[in-house]
Amino acid sequence: MSKARTSLARTGAVHFALIAYTLVALFPVFLTISNSFKSRNAIFREPLAVPTPETFSLIGYETVLKQGDFIGYFQNSVVVTVVSIALVLIFGAMAAFALSEYRFRGNTLMGLYLALGIMIPIRLGTVAILQGMVATNLVNTLTALILVYTAQGLPLAVFILSEFMRTVSDDLKNAGRIDGLSEYAIFFRLVLPLIRPAMATVAVFTMIPIWNDLWFPLILAPAESTKTITLGSQIFIGQFVTNWNAVLSALSLAIFPVLVLYVIFSRQLIRGITAGAVK
Repeated sequence: MSKARTSLARTGAVHFALIAYTLVALFPVFLTISNSFKSRNAIFREPLAVPTPETFSLIGYETVLKQGDFIGYFQNSVVVTVVSIALVLIFGAMAAFALSEYRFRGNTLMGLYLALGIMIPIRLGTVAILQGMVATNLVNTLTALILVYTAQGLPLAVFILSEFMRTVSDDLKNAGRIDGLSEYAIFFRLVLPLIRPAMATVAVFTMIPIWNDLWFPLILAPAESTKTITLGSQIFIGQFVTNWNAVLSALSLAIFPVLVLYVIFSRQLIRGITAGAVK
């Protein structure tokens, strides 16, 4: 009986800590989105209150859409993020399959070399990256951002996916070879469907730093036609620093896609994170 009570108390404490952490993490998001739908006076008078019919206002969103080219910024961010994630997933999965499936000289060293990309920030090579983009005339293009983000996301993708691919049954792959499937068919038709939770995990972990990044858009693509939503938000916030309606509306527009992506892929993300915890 005492062990059961101890276990119940421990479980309750863990759940309480998780719920408290969730509330603390979501509170700024709730505060930002809630105040973006209120008038300026209501924001300062009752910042913690939810919008009411008397305080509800869309003036912040109207200002953002009229004063800033947020539609263009959003389109640039979507293009850069989607293409980068697609390239990271396909090339990362193929590299992970090669490292986990085949044994060749330098296999371990190759894995360690890719792991260095996780430990060494890509921003340390900003000067060299900028010089390379200038030499290839890729400055102020979305291609420059896509190339950088693809290189940034590959090490983590290879590390995560290679661990999952080692859990795929060798009997299944050998049966495919006996049936005459090529290595590409085995990869696309047998292996990839089995590691979808890991792919979702990599997609989320890749998307968040790309979507929130300000460093490389500011350096490689600062032109008006190539600004991402994060860079556009920062410049907009600097321009309307006293207009809190516009500031909070811009922040709400910037964080909304991340929240939607998490809601859509939350189940796959949790399955991918916890898959290796239980044998």
